[in-house]
Amino acid sequence: MSENKRIASEIIDAVGGPENIKSVTHCATRLRFIIKDEEKVNKEQVENVDKVKGAFFNSGQYQVILGTGTVNKVYEEVEKFDLQQMTKEDQKEEAAKQRNTFQRAIRTFGDVFVPIIPVLVATGLFMGLRGLVMQEEILGLFGLVPEDISSNFLLYTEILTDTAFIFLPALIAWSTFRVFGGTPIIGMVLGLMLVSPSLPNAWGVASGAEPLYFFDFIPVVGYQGAVLPAFIAGIIGAKLERAIRKRVPEALDLIVTPFLTLLIMSIAALFIIGPIFHTVEGYILDAALWVLDLPLGLAGILLGGLNQIIVITGVHHIFNLLEVQLLENLGNNPYNAIVTCATAAQGGAALAVGLKTKRTKLKALAMPSSLSAFLGITEPAIFGINLRYGKPFVMGLIGGAVGGFIAAIFKLAGTGMAITVIPGTLLYLNSQLPLYILSNVAAIAVAFALTWMFGYSDKAAEKFEK
Repeated sequence: MSENKRIASEIIDAVGGPENIKSVTHCATRLRFIIKDEEKVNKEQVENVDKVKGAFFNSGQYQVILGTGTVNKVYEEVEKFDLQQMTKEDQKEEAAKQRNTFQRAIRTFGDVFVPIIPVLVATGLFMGLRGLVMQEEILGLFGLVPEDISSNFLLYTEILTDTAFIFLPALIAWSTFRVFGGTPIIGMVLGLMLVSPSLPNAWGVASGAEPLYFFDFIPVVGYQGAVLPAFIAGIIGAKLERAIRKRVPEALDLIVTPFLTLLIMSIAALFIIGPIFHTVEGYILDAALWVLDLPLGLAGILLGGLNQIIVITGVHHIFNLLEVQLLENLGNNPYNAIVTCATAAQGGAALAVGLKTKRTKLKALAMPSSLSAFLGITEPAIFGINLRYGKPFVMGLIGGAVGGFIAAIFKLAGTGMAITVIPGTLLYLNSQLPLYILSNVAAIAVAFALTWMFGYSDKAAEKFEK
């Protein structure tokens, strides 16, 4: 029997056997089971299987962490057992039935924004690279000064860095229609209507240009970079399209459904949804900026210390809205600079456990988990190591608060979002890199030292596990 087949068999036995499994699928790092009876799952047995880095129930699924690459090989063996395999979308629907209303709402928010994040990551990297090449010190290496840079080259860099945010409402409306069962291309066109060049540019209005006034009291502008108007319009538009489609004869569906959907939603989005939720969006941004501007580094302490608790709850996707708004309005992202320290610190705590323990299996689990955290993915470190023993997680929170404090004091701000720690260095190439490294190293060092001295010992761990 191959090693991966043995691992698959042991995991299936530990979760209660094939008869206790409704379905199974996988993501980039985890097997995801829908379980019939949670009482039949032997959690300790699951976590003692070779290559398993942790396991936990979340969002209606029992998720077994195996890591990138390994999960694909094990899943190939799992497929050979007599189990029901669902598509990821089908399993999402099944898991959703087991969540409460708040969990479903946050998960839906994440489903809308996750497909958009890669282009925003790319945009952030473009911003970082532009900041790097435009530094006088870098240009000086080639005997250049900023005035020597071609205006056409600068225009090209603006195309790279501005396009995603100019057309962000189109991306959001497209994704929202997709998630809520509408036709994505109708959502795309609706979003493009919100940024039509026929409307006053949102950034121009913010700088003093006049909006259009309909009926002498409804201000209408373009919604470049806006999030909430497109999100709400997408939800309502998708539901409206489905309602219209049910009532229109099939022979007329191709013509009538998109016509009525776009006509009604363009009116609603421009005259009602846009003005209302653009204002709401402004209040949210003001509240976020108030927290980030707290004196004496308090924002860094709070956000850096609490971020990974929020990750455990699974509601951290809601902060995508905040990060997009910060980037669109400020041109940078101070939130990223703080929470990356929280991520790094959990890696530092897991690394301390891995280096201090004499237990071979735990060492083999902790070391790659810490590396995963340093690459921006903390689930293996949190669920596989730090939360399991309690104190390392707390020490990681303290390290995150210290690193966040440094980031806040020095007002660090990334040029993008969604990547942290080592990959996140690409967002700080505009002269902030030394301080970015300092804040992360401090977070790792504090978490490591506290875990080494007070957070873990093999003797205490053995008592903890009994």
